[in-house]
Amino acid sequence: MGSSPFLLSLFFLAFISSTNAIDVKFSKPYNPLILPVKKDDATLQYYSTFNVGSFSYKANAVIDLGGPFLWLNCNGSYMSSSYHAVECHTNECSAAGGSIFCSGCDGAFRPGCTNNTCGVFPYNPYNNSVATGGIGKDNIVFGPRSWKVSNFPLACGIPEQLYGLCKSAQGMVGLGKTPVSLPTQIFSAFNLPRKFALCVPSSGRHERFGGIVFGGGPYYMIPYPKDVSKLLVSTPLIVNPVSTAPVRNEGDASYEYFIGVKSIKIDGKSVPFNSSLLSIDKKGVGGTKISTVTPYTVLHTNIYKALVKEFVKSAASKKVASVTPVKPFGACFDSKTIHSYKTGSNVPVIDLVLQSESVYWRIHDTNSIVRVSKDVVCLGFVDGGSKPTTSIVVGGHQLEDNLLEFDIAASELRFSSSLLLYNTKCSHFKDV
Repeated sequence: MGSSPFLLSLFFLAFISSTNAIDVKFSKPYNPLILPVKKDDATLQYYSTFNVGSFSYKANAVIDLGGPFLWLNCNGSYMSSSYHAVECHTNECSAAGGSIFCSGCDGAFRPGCTNNTCGVFPYNPYNNSVATGGIGKDNIVFGPRSWKVSNFPLACGIPEQLYGLCKSAQGMVGLGKTPVSLPTQIFSAFNLPRKFALCVPSSGRHERFGGIVFGGGPYYMIPYPKDVSKLLVSTPLIVNPVSTAPVRNEGDASYEYFIGVKSIKIDGKSVPFNSSLLSIDKKGVGGTKISTVTPYTVLHTNIYKALVKEFVKSAASKKVASVTPVKPFGACFDSKTIHSYKTGSNVPVIDLVLQSESVYWRIHDTNSIVRVSKDVVCLGFVDGGSKPTTSIVVGGHQLEDNLLEFDIAASELRFSSSLLLYNTKCSHFKDV
């Protein structure tokens, strides 16, 4: 797999030449429909930017991989003559997951103040707030080439729902498997194959961004000269038959993205825990999902304790010294005892074993370890308690600089593991 990038990240050394000085020739035309993704280092959130409405209101929206739709605070500067509400009890309302209530307003007509409007429930997972709001449609423009989608569905939240979001955010945008999510609307507007790739950056301290690519590959990242899609490994996407959303109708399936983890290995050795936690039961409890709104992977306490125990044991065998844990992490280490070699590093490798022993998502040191101070790094997984709805929630830190392709039509996830092993990363998309 090549040498480990850990020390290069750990001590903030440049592992790649300036992109301005690189001249890479690609073998095929490359004109992706791509939405840039930025990281807010203060909150560890990923967000993108849209121009909305007739006055090109610029809105930053935090990305929620499993979210149902785009919602914005409509009580601020967003004004638009091209906005129109979706009426109650219509097919459009049903497609948006509209509830039995109708939204109304006594003020002058504007986004967020309309009558007989389809009611939905914008949700902010960062402060666990749910609001009632109307859903409407407006024009959005996005991406470096200013792609436009007319009559894009968006819901109106309230100012209080912005608490917990990064300072520049005016709402959230969902990529979930719903008729009104961002991918579904873009697939329809541009007649694209029903697949999208997500590549979130590891830092906001650069001029380039990660991206969401709609319609599939090829994917080119400077300076890697080949199509990155050739690196991807495939595993089925699993349907949780019970919705895990905070507000849901009885009988709804989840629109989030689940995968079938069968076991976990550390340096090739299986971690012992109750494997029944990896299955989804008839109430929708258990299993593994992928999330951009969870900063670090969250594990059922039974899995977490076993993982930490085996990781610390394996690290100690490689002369990695443990130190007092720093919350919220349960295992931390002296960074001076971590070393890189041509064949890797002395940080244990974690494998999420998928449909077979030969198919696994390998988590290398840059995705498993978090720096918390000058001399201390920690295992970037957290304890989710004994009764979480989902046993494993793969979080943002483990996703960074990994390319994930969600093929909705084929119900497959294709993933790269760390792109750093190929001397590139998510912030090096050719056209972003």
